Amino acid sequence: MPRINNMSLNIKAQLPERPGIIFMGTPDFAASSLKSLIEAGHNIRAVVTQPDRPKGRGRNITASPVKELALKHDIMIFQPEKVSDRDFTAHIKEIAPDLIIVVAFGQILKKALLEMPGWGVINIHASLLPRYRGAAPIQRVILNNESSTGLTIMRMDEGLDTGPILYQKEVPILRDETAGHLYDRLAAMSGDFLLDFLRKMAGDQIGEKIQDSSLATYAAKIDKDMSRIDWNLAATEISALIRALDPAPGAYTMTGDDNIKLFSSGVLDETFSGTTPGKVLSASEGILRIETGRGIIGVKELQYPGKKRLRTKEFLMGFHLHEGTILGK
Repeated sequence: MPRINNMSLNIKAQLPERPGIIFMGTPDFAASSLKSLIEAGHNIRAVVTQPDRPKGRGRNITASPVKELALKHDIMIFQPEKVSDRDFTAHIKEIAPDLIIVVAFGQILKKALLEMPGWGVINIHASLLPRYRGAAPIQRVILNNESSTGLTIMRMDEGLDTGPILYQKEVPILRDETAGHLYDRLAAMSGDFLLDFLRKMAGDQIGEKIQDSSLATYAAKIDKDMSRIDWNLAATEISALIRALDPAPGAYTMTGDDNIKLFSSGVLDETFSGTTPGKVLSASEGILRIETGRGIIGVKELQYPGKKRLRTKEFLMGFHLHEGTILGK
């Protein structure tokens, strides 16, 4: 079962029951927390999100999920190119927030902004700090075949996810879970997690714990260069790579001149030792079975370049991967 941890050190000031909040976030993960704050009736004085960016094949200028939600609820919006901009920080100073909440915002906050709110700046990070500091904690825990992860609320400082820990919740990683599925689960949990923290904070029930940097690990940004599958690796490593890059950027392999992406994988056999890593063994019951350097993986979804992602049975109706086909050649 998930476990909620409270820290032992007393903080310097008790949070008001209805603090004046500035919320900073950009993707749908952040929008989930903002939605919970709105529905709980919190005093959100402004939202800060990234500027509108080109998105999709058409490269149409698109507002972030956080901006769209703020517009729907008539909340003041700021979209600075840089949060260190003097005009922006002057606006924040005028608003005089009690608290700034940061969730997947996408910019580094400087000291002047961190010290501006009466109670400081807190951040929700998708790992159990000090483990998996950095940009890609969700993908990296899947890539490393971890059995659990979690959510952490920390008080932000000028370091990279190095601030004191205020609140944590441990979450088990499900069998064959993809990064996309884990992302959705953690996003859905983050709103209630944040509200529970704010209630306890207002009740003076939260303390701080300084992070032990000797236990820190880092979750570097996912690089597309790591997307190509090396079939000589063990099934556990290959399946983890496929699931960590699902849905994006997607792990891929070559068959002839074709480049296909593989999704929704699992380990079917950890000990099988054949002679041809990358060999298609069979395709039945909606699973493509592939030999690896050690073991066999099963793949439930594939994608041809420029086409939709499809379940294995549908994919193989239009693109034949016959038994004995050697992938990666």
